[in-house]
Amino acid sequence: MPVKAKQDWLPSQKWKTVNGKKIPKKAEIEAKINEAARIFKSVPGISNVKTSMDFDNYILKLSCNFKKIENINAGLEQLKAKNVLGKMVPTQIYSQSSDKKSFTRNKVNTFKSDYDKLSKADKEVFNDAKYTSILQFENIIKSQSNAGYLLSPNKKALKLDGNILDFYTSEKTDSK
Repeated sequence: MPVKAKQDWLPSQKWKTVNGKKIPKKAEIEAKINEAARIFKSVPGISNVKTSMDFDNYILKLSCNFKKIENINAGLEQLKAKNVLGKMVPTQIYSQSSDKKSFTRNKVNTFKSDYDKLSKADKEVFNDAKYTSILQFENIIKSQSNAGYLLSPNKKALKLDGNILDFYTSEKTDSK
């Protein structure tokens, strides 16, 4: 019976660049996620910060609890200021209204013009890239108006996912 060797997905093990751009090593990715967690742990109103990294499927997670959405926005601002996030990454993604008991995913700038400037080879890197966001709430979601989000059976979570190009080129960036 032949034995199959596990092939590491991470191209940085064999390649140093793709289309002339440096590929981060696994240790560099781990360091960025751990730095993000350290920063989030220091933000008032944020607790229970956890990370997980699945390098077989390239799924990186940072989860936390927060008292109000401004805590998350403040954490994202700090990640950007400390170069953990890129300069173009939006930081005021969500807002909430306690009076109206509403939570909103804000319209963010798209990256369509930046994407359009990429070479054909660089664009191909995004063809199979996926994005998933899961928002979990303590209370039942009474209604939601963005058809892009799927409501969980227990009505306490929303999931938004799709091809990363849908988000870069504005197909899934509308707030509701």
